[in-house]
Amino acid sequence: MAAYRPGVLMGNWKEEACLEEVQLSVSKDGFICFGDTVMLLSPGKEPSVQRDVEAVDGASVGEPVKFGQKFGLGTTGGFSDPMLYLASDHKSFMRFAKKSYLQQVFLTDELSYLTCWQATFLDPQLRLEYEGFPVPANCKLIITHCHTNRSLAVPRNFWTRSYFGKEYEVICHTYLDSHRAEEDKNYWVIVMGNPGDEGGSMLDRPEPQPGGTGKNKFREETKNIKIPDYN
Repeated sequence: MAAYRPGVLMGNWKEEACLEEVQLSVSKDGFICFGDTVMLLSPGKEPSVQRDVEAVDGASVGEPVKFGQKFGLGTTGGFSDPMLYLASDHKSFMRFAKKSYLQQVFLTDELSYLTCWQATFLDPQLRLEYEGFPVPANCKLIITHCHTNRSLAVPRNFWTRSYFGKEYEVICHTYLDSHRAEEDKNYWVIVMGNPGDEGGSMLDRPEPQPGGTGKNKFREETKNIKIPDYN
């Protein structure tokens, strides 16, 4: 057995590496661009791992991602290994999600038609109008798998235990309400970095005060002023 050396990895080194903070890309124009490092968030739940937005249709790095345009979502898991891409395929007798038995999602190191996704505008009645427009950052949207035409979802009633604790199962399934619109299980937010000096993500920024502080202060100071009548 080789002697202990300072380079030997001890403890939960892999988990600690995965939990290290990743620097998110900062959007200058408020839109998502190819090559950005972003964070996928299911509203109301903890953020998922950070991912890079990859171009799969010939677009170059730095160009904005548009509604209806194909893109890939990749991650390295905190290591300098080859990129792993989020993928999905039709459910079969041998291939399905372990808990919900619906269409599974998985990671693969090969770019193919199984790793192509597209952003869909949240309001079904306005999707045709927004087709081809840039995708805004930090806003709710639908992420649809191009090959199966099913949307990325978090059912929130199926979970598993991992090294990081309790985690909800992520699948590909479109949940529709009585109006044929996607439910909040299909909602996602592509979070980007905070451009302020404090760093972090846009989730850490305080909500702006409606009307502005100065405007409210002005109202408080002038609401009881009485103008004298000199006539």
